Amino acid sequence: MYALIEDGSISKLITNPKAMVIGDVRYPAKIFQLWSKSELNAIGIYEVVFDNSNKKDEKWYINTNQSFDFDGNEVTASYGTATPKAHADSLWTQEDSDDGNLPDDKEVGDVKVEGLKTQLIRTLKQQVSNELARTDWYITRNTEKETAIPSAISTHRDAVRTKQAEMETAITNASDTPALETLYTYTTTDGVQSRPLGELPTLES
Repeated sequence: MYALIEDGSISKLITNPKAMVIGDVRYPAKIFQLWSKSELNAIGIYEVVFDNSNKKDEKWYINTNQSFDFDGNEVTASYGTATPKAHADSLWTQEDSDDGNLPDDKEVGDVKVEGLKTQLIRTLKQQVSNELARTDWYITRNTEKETAIPSAISTHRDAVRTKQAEMETAITNASDTPALETLYTYTTTDGVQSRPLGELPTLES
C-alpha cells in the first residue's frame, strides 16, 4: 500500500499500483515497480509502513480501525488500543424495560449479549459431545443386547466428563478476557506444546 502526500499531508491511499496524475504530470503504474523509494518520495508517493504492535487476536479483542500518519519522512498505519471482548454475559435490566427496549420474549435478568465464557463453554460441550459420540454405540449395544461395556471405554468416558468439568470451572473462574486468553494460549516446553486449560482425553484408535 502507498500514500500520496500533498501539501504535507496524506491526500490519498493507493491500495493497488495504478497510473496517476500528480500535478500536471501523468505517471504510469510501472513506476511503483521500477522507481526507487527516493524517486517515489520525490513526487509525493510513500510506501505505507504497518505497525501492528497494538493489534491483538480478534478472538479475544476488538481492534480499532487503522489510522494513517505522515511524519515528514514516513507514512505509518497503526492501531489504537484494542478493547477486550466482554468475558461475561450482559443482561437485560430494569432500565431496558422502563425505556421500552426489553423484547416481548425476554425478562429482566435474561441474557442480552453472550460473553466469551458462555460461548467457550458451549464450544467445549460440543467437543465433549463429539468425543463421546465415538463410543456411544457401546452404550446402545449394552442397552439393546446387554453386552458388557469394555472397562477401557467406561474409563475413557468418565475421564472426558471429569476433564470437561475441570475445563468449565477454569473458564468460569477466569477473572477477565486476558485470563481467558491465557487459558487457551499454547506454549512449548522441551518441544511439547500445551496450554493451561489442557485438552480433552481422546480414545486411542
